[in-house]
Amino acid sequence: MISVSYSEKDTYELGRSMGEKACPGKVFTLIGDLGTGKTVFTKGLAAGLGIKEPVSSPTFTIVQVYEEGRLPFYHFDVYRIGCVEEMDEIGYEDYVYGDGVTLIEWADLIEEILPEHYTEIRIEKDPEKGFDYRRIDICEY
Repeated sequence: MISVSYSEKDTYELGRSMGEKACPGKVFTLIGDLGTGKTVFTKGLAAGLGIKEPVSSPTFTIVQVYEEGRLPFYHFDVYRIGCVEEMDEIGYEDYVYGDGVTLIEWADLIEEILPEHYTEIRIEKDPEKGFDYRRIDICEY
């Protein structure tokens, strides 16, 4: 499925809608260059899960856990992962195969350990269509 966003609000609302529909064990992967709106999408997803606390990218901590929503939310940012073995050290499988909702930013860096089923969200800019234009590809695996 292809979605088009013309503003941060559009990107946020798409995330919120997906969060409202997410069920336990759901895994989202999020791929996009710096500045494409990954954090905006993630904030929307968290809002859809009923998370009220501020959401930020866990670039240095790798995983941020939010437990006060309707489901636990596990937000990974694997940009700084040196090798996939580091994911074992932080208990990656406990989160991904748990009862919460997992979102993994920069998931293409750990493709070999992604679960069999997940939803990939790929956000891309196209400056020719406007500064705030985003093409958001959503693919189920």
